[in-house]
Amino acid sequence: MQEKLWSRNFVLAIGANLFIYIVFYLLMTSMALYAAQRFLASDAGAGFASSAFIVGALVSRFFAGPLIDNVGRRRILLISLAAFVTASLLYIPAGSLAALLVLRFVHGVAFGLANTAVTAGAQALIPPPRRSEGTGYFAVSTTLATAIGPLMAVLLVVGGNYDRVFLFCAACSVAAMLVTLILRLPEAPPAPTAVVTQRGPGSKTEKMHRRPGSLLAKVFEPAVLPITAVLLVAGLAYSGVLSFLASYAAAAGATDATALFFGVFAAAVLVSRLSTGRIQDRRGDNVVIYPAMALFAAGLALLALGPATWVVLVSAVLSGLGFGTLLPGTQAITVGLVPERRFGTALATYYLMLDIGTGLGPVLLGLLVPLTGFSGMYVWLAGLMVAGVPLYYLVHGRAARKVAVP
Repeated sequence: MQEKLWSRNFVLAIGANLFIYIVFYLLMTSMALYAAQRFLASDAGAGFASSAFIVGALVSRFFAGPLIDNVGRRRILLISLAAFVTASLLYIPAGSLAALLVLRFVHGVAFGLANTAVTAGAQALIPPPRRSEGTGYFAVSTTLATAIGPLMAVLLVVGGNYDRVFLFCAACSVAAMLVTLILRLPEAPPAPTAVVTQRGPGSKTEKMHRRPGSLLAKVFEPAVLPITAVLLVAGLAYSGVLSFLASYAAAAGATDATALFFGVFAAAVLVSRLSTGRIQDRRGDNVVIYPAMALFAAGLALLALGPATWVVLVSAVLSGLGFGTLLPGTQAITVGLVPERRFGTALATYYLMLDIGTGLGPVLLGLLVPLTGFSGMYVWLAGLMVAGVPLYYLVHGRAARKVAVP
């Protein structure tokens, strides 16, 4: 008999994550234009108004894990959501670009904490035998937000009234907080302590309890660094699509290709997350991860042919199925490598590596494009994903869990 996956708290965790990510994608879509229009920011300043949020989220990953594991998942989630509501409202009176940048950074820190906390709590709610399936269902909330957030940005910005955007973000943040108030997340079990005996005053023996592990191990989870290296590679490859596809299409006079790609891509991601998790639970990690990497590599290679309609459609399907499977698949592997008390730290490490890949990628690829052109860049990225296959084999694939099919 299968262990129960769907519970009231699991559904509430999915709902909270959905509202959090709607705010993320809505503001990422609209912030650069807002900075340019209201503060007459340069292209660089407008870009940083958007990316400062990511910088804040990246910084939060360095302390989110131990903070969540020690203070409590639900408590950190509530505190960070209170900051989410406040930040959304403070965009309205922010009167300078400098104030906006500081606010974006702080908002990003709150996002990183909330995202890590709700994900750690959701993972604790998922029965281990159904880890991949549950992770896929939980990730559907992120996929839906990628469609809802940008759509709401387009609808709310009509007439240049950005106050409606910020009020809607505040409403979503309040909704996430209300959901969290009735959400019950399992808290991390206490860490085991090592008993150290030493001589005290007067030759008496005293016992001291010391928690094991270095400072580095408290911030990062060493056990998951190898598998998250694969995620870093995938994030870097995906950044080439996220950051340069629009420029590639515009240069070729196919401006509609970008919207077409991401629409089909989101649909393919949704399909993958509703289906592949169960396969991973039943047949093992390798049966899902190897094909996912191959599909993503093929989708990237196809883009090198040019942004023709058929190329964009097929590439979006392949890339969506591949990348959409890799993220929850590697997340399920990540939490399966650590005890529950380390879920927060393991997931903070997971998101840190993903953030580094997607954040560093545009910088590195910006240096590559003048040398290879956009087509050449996608060939290189396809090669990078192919190189990720032996990396996965070395860090996890050769010792991956084998699941007997009943």
